[in-house]
Amino acid sequence: MAAMAKETYHAYPWWSPRFWHGMPLGVWLDLVAEHGGRASPSRWGLVGTITAAAAFNSVAEPLAMARFRRQLENPPATDPPLFIIGHWRSGTTLLHELLMLDDRFCCPTTYQCFAPGHFLLTEKLVTSALSWIMPSKRPMDDVSAGWHRPQEDEFALANMGSPSPYRRMAFPVTSPEVPQALDLATLSPADLETWKANMRRFLALLAVRDPRRPVLKSPPHTARMAVLLEMFPEARFLHVVRDPFVVFPSTMRLWRSLHHSQALQVDPGDSLERYVFAAFDEMYAAFERDRAVLPPGRLHEVRYEDLCADPVGRMREAYDSLELGGFDRVLPDFEAKARSMKQYRTNTYNHDPRIVAAIADRWRPFIDRYGYQVPAT
Repeated sequence: MAAMAKETYHAYPWWSPRFWHGMPLGVWLDLVAEHGGRASPSRWGLVGTITAAAAFNSVAEPLAMARFRRQLENPPATDPPLFIIGHWRSGTTLLHELLMLDDRFCCPTTYQCFAPGHFLLTEKLVTSALSWIMPSKRPMDDVSAGWHRPQEDEFALANMGSPSPYRRMAFPVTSPEVPQALDLATLSPADLETWKANMRRFLALLAVRDPRRPVLKSPPHTARMAVLLEMFPEARFLHVVRDPFVVFPSTMRLWRSLHHSQALQVDPGDSLERYVFAAFDEMYAAFERDRAVLPPGRLHEVRYEDLCADPVGRMREAYDSLELGGFDRVLPDFEAKARSMKQYRTNTYNHDPRIVAAIADRWRPFIDRYGYQVPAT
């Protein structure tokens, strides 16, 4: 495997919230049954706390739906979503945080994605009472964490019972070595309808909380453009790419850190390399397939390296290309963010010749399309 300069993560105490704490009891028990309840003994305590949280969610959710029934029957109309897409560790979080400087946009927060069924009712109370349990940094990098930080809607969809590759995060040892529900074309018609219904429901919940235009960031959506365009014909897609020879070891680190902090099984990592390769292959096969059906002006692409070198210029291009408008009014905020970005330092990685050769062979079309170079080893 690619040798990393260091394999340490920010502390993630046992009492910190896990993704699975947001599932209602039915979804949680279904996930446990799918893997035969085979949690590692060292994680049995976590299983207990998640089960208790799931019971709470199952009570809170119908109360929230009853309280907001009228608003949800006729949620506010919003502008079509803007989807930030790209492989994990490619810069989607940076784009999300940049776009959140524009007060015409909104996004789901960590709490909303971790408690999609009842955040309308419980968000203010729970985030105030439990602010102390949220770590200040994500486990895999130096990016700030918090209940009110922008978050991936994929967590909300999985918590609502949608098919999702993130279900693997709970049981990495007993999950397949290939991604599940990444490309929605692999789903059965019934599962696809469940996924669509939950996506529409989550967006309705968000609109009740905040009717501004939603900006949704989720790497799995990179493989779903055709379905999302069918659901939201006026949607826009902002795609970020990054040097694949950095993306691979960074993604390995991501999954290791998430398995360390989130999984209910102790994962030796034997299948992780195969999974990362398979997920990239499937994601970009679907992306290239779906690219052909997008009308002009719906997809804009940016390289992470160019975004870091000139955040203001690259964001101006994105606004113009996607016809988002209003760039000048947010220009001072983009300029301030650009100055603060100069202090950020990314993780560094050593290049393993075997991995470099495999990436150069398997991901050659991506490398050539976006102008990357095979590093010397």
